[in-house]
Amino acid sequence: MRLKSPLGITGVFVCAAVFSAEPEARPKQDANGNSIRYAATGHASNYDEAKVGAYTLPDLLVLRSGERVREAAAWTQRRRPELIALYQSEIYGRVPATAPAVTWETVSTTPGEFNGLAVRKHLVGRFGPDANGPKVNVVLHVPAQAKGPVPLLVHLLFSQPPGLKPPAEAAPGKGGKAPAVRPLAEVGPIADMLARGYAYATFRYTEIEGDRADTNLGGVRGLALAKGQEKPAAGEWGTIGAWAWGTSRVLDQLVKDPALDAQRIGLIGHSRLGKTVLWAGACDERFGVIFSSCSGEMGAALARRDFGETVDDMAANFPWQFTGAFQKYAGHWNDLPVDAHTLIALAAPRAVFVTGGTKDLWADPKGEFLAQVAAGPVYRLLGRKDLGTTEGPPLDRPLTDGSLGFHYHTGGHTITPEDWTAFFDFAGKTLRPVRP
Repeated sequence: MRLKSPLGITGVFVCAAVFSAEPEARPKQDANGNSIRYAATGHASNYDEAKVGAYTLPDLLVLRSGERVREAAAWTQRRRPELIALYQSEIYGRVPATAPAVTWETVSTTPGEFNGLAVRKHLVGRFGPDANGPKVNVVLHVPAQAKGPVPLLVHLLFSQPPGLKPPAEAAPGKGGKAPAVRPLAEVGPIADMLARGYAYATFRYTEIEGDRADTNLGGVRGLALAKGQEKPAAGEWGTIGAWAWGTSRVLDQLVKDPALDAQRIGLIGHSRLGKTVLWAGACDERFGVIFSSCSGEMGAALARRDFGETVDDMAANFPWQFTGAFQKYAGHWNDLPVDAHTLIALAAPRAVFVTGGTKDLWADPKGEFLAQVAAGPVYRLLGRKDLGTTEGPPLDRPLTDGSLGFHYHTGGHTITPEDWTAFFDFAGKTLRPVRP
């Protein structure tokens, strides 16, 4: 699939197609072998550009009052705060005042890792007052021969950080299967990072909060509940909000390390963690570069596009990831007050890099590209270069020249070695690593 310029798409949104056949007669794949899934609303997965439908995106540079944003100060002081508030009330939820405190200890410091390239540190953060309560393990690798503070890449993982034993997985409950423990290959190329002059910190997202119907209150969200309270109050955080909050608490501790430069921080996440890092980057401006890999629906892909996964799928399958108000948008995508271009623009003028794969149509890589194009006016208003094109790039030819970057890779739902190389080229302009 070669991406083409989509900017002429305007007009009234055509809502999700409904397949009216009896359930047993529903096809499981389309003509190209793509899996068709059926949401509770009746929507059937679409992979045909001819059936995407027309839509109009919310204008990033128009205040809710109708006044147009014409200066950078108006974006920073007025438009951006009202968009953050919309995400808090309608999508990811706000962090409650009762969010738990975190206490930290350095468990070990090991020199000589990676044939002498790194010093490895294992940190543990404990949430709340109970020493036996939830905790997050963070593994940090720092270049051993660095002169002065180095830039840091923070990476949320599905798997346990390298060198730590994976915990025993709880048996699946009524809420369905637990997320699979991803192989260690998910971890970035650590030796390459160290050689380039980066420090690298990793931790597992479910140590902050669970990600199943029966575990999503087992971490920080559960600790924040008042006595007798069974679930977060209306408007409070879903698990994406909790993972993003926890990521910032990890950073609070990491930037205390004199070996790390608090002004040069990158943040990396894949799939649902790609959604998480976009929201974490919107909330925490200390993250200067954000790498959102294959984040798809409610991440970097436009929600108004009827392609691959949809709002209906997210609302039905992962309700705990969002605040309660999000449910009202199932079947009513055009009523969303924001879209993926909004989430990307909230990082401006900081750098955002997005990837998608040829075999990952469920995540709508074209919709991810279009969202970055649509975020461009904010970057230009703030004096930064956007993607530099409205025409989708050739396959495996990354765009890395501006403050927005994109790579459409050959392959599936993963971070490829080529993605990492393109990301290093993109991030280097901002984080400025120095090879030891």
